[in-house]
Amino acid sequence: MKFVAVTACPTGIAHTYMAAEALEQAARDRGDELSVETQGSAGSDPLSEQDVREADAVILAADVGVTGLDRFAGKPVVEASVKQAVDDAASLVERAAAAEPDRTGPDSERSGPEPATKVSANASAGTRLRQWLMTGVSYVIPFVAAGGLLIALSFALGGYQITEAPDVTERFDPASLTSWAALANQIGTAAFEFLVPVLAGFIAFAMAERPALVPGFVGGAAAVAVGAGFLGGLIAGLLAGGVVAGLRRIRVPSAVAGIMPVVVIPLFGSMVVGTLMFVVLGKPIAAAMTALTDWLNGLSGANAMLLGAVLGGMIAFDLGGPVNKVAYTFAVGGLTTGSETALEIMAAVMAAGMVPPLAMALAATVHARSFSAAERESSRPAWLLGASFITEGAIPFAASDPLRVIPSMILGSASTGAMSMFFGATLRAPHGGLFVLPLVGDPLLYVVAIVSGVVVAAAVVIAAKSSLRLGAAAKERDSETEVAAAT
Repeated sequence: MKFVAVTACPTGIAHTYMAAEALEQAARDRGDELSVETQGSAGSDPLSEQDVREADAVILAADVGVTGLDRFAGKPVVEASVKQAVDDAASLVERAAAAEPDRTGPDSERSGPEPATKVSANASAGTRLRQWLMTGVSYVIPFVAAGGLLIALSFALGGYQITEAPDVTERFDPASLTSWAALANQIGTAAFEFLVPVLAGFIAFAMAERPALVPGFVGGAAAVAVGAGFLGGLIAGLLAGGVVAGLRRIRVPSAVAGIMPVVVIPLFGSMVVGTLMFVVLGKPIAAAMTALTDWLNGLSGANAMLLGAVLGGMIAFDLGGPVNKVAYTFAVGGLTTGSETALEIMAAVMAAGMVPPLAMALAATVHARSFSAAERESSRPAWLLGASFITEGAIPFAASDPLRVIPSMILGSASTGAMSMFFGATLRAPHGGLFVLPLVGDPLLYVVAIVSGVVVAAAVVIAAKSSLRLGAAAKERDSETEVAAAT
């Protein structure tokens, strides 16, 4: 048989490509052909028209909205998360081989003018909501990464007082390091100003396609104006997507249909969403955000350590899956507040995310006999993946022995998160791992927290695997004894 697949995860860095590789291997093992389109951060190499036309079935392994669903009209479609594709690609290929065309979903023949949605309507309500939110987050992450790194670099070059530097349009000296630091800070700050509008805009885009972009951006900008922040952006995006989806269902004369997506829907959608955010919802959401910020700033001692431990455990719970993304999104959202505690949370989350791959690489190196040849091979890239804050580097180990690996990783990551919060390490960059260490507040203590968590996780997983081996050896000896006695 011949299949096509699309893979897409929120960050578009690791899971997207790991899922693609797993699906390709599973198809080869069956003797089938499979072509994959990876809609990741590095861009997409689209499936050819011939591949789509000749495909017997389609596999969508995605945690965000998939573009171009209308290409697959009339084809049998199997939907799953990227984690399912990584963990059990063979079963997805089997399901695709047995799937029947679904002519009732959004990719079937349509009676109206509505184009293919970016998130399949066949998914459950919870899955669709998660995909809408993760689509917005996936577009925000590059803005956060660029802006956060530039701001962190400006502090490294010019100190924290660089925020008080005059506008570079009024005074800029190419020979002055302070001027370059001020320039980096002001560019990074400009990038950060897009975070909430982009989040809201692309949540709306995932829900109702291009006509929802303007109302989504307007709603996000209104959320910023009233101080509703990241939470306001989430609500504005969902609101804009819902309003536009409703407007698109209105039947209009053919003479007006042409200007609906360009003029009428953006106009009325922006008016409705902007009014609700400015007049009705904005102030209550802003009050909630203020309360959350005050609560975070008030955390200290055991409370801060507990929060770090919880977020660290969430990061390791599914190694890049939905729970991991919830913790990461919480940390990234806090960066928009600029509070000291929010920077500590970002540091704790990134430190905890580095632990699983590094711990498994360490364990497989120092206690190789407890790991298979394939796992020992996976330990080599895991060093770099862990150092780069790509938690998915531990997935090959967890997939083969989840009951021992995942609890060990949760314990190590929770330890690191708690220690990082206790030490008060701060970080403005949302990604980069050890490569942004010069931009971390209290970097030496930060490294101590990471190393401690890595050692804890590696020791626990080695102990768990060793107990398994000892138990198996004891059973074998007992069996031999019974045979000898019977003889």
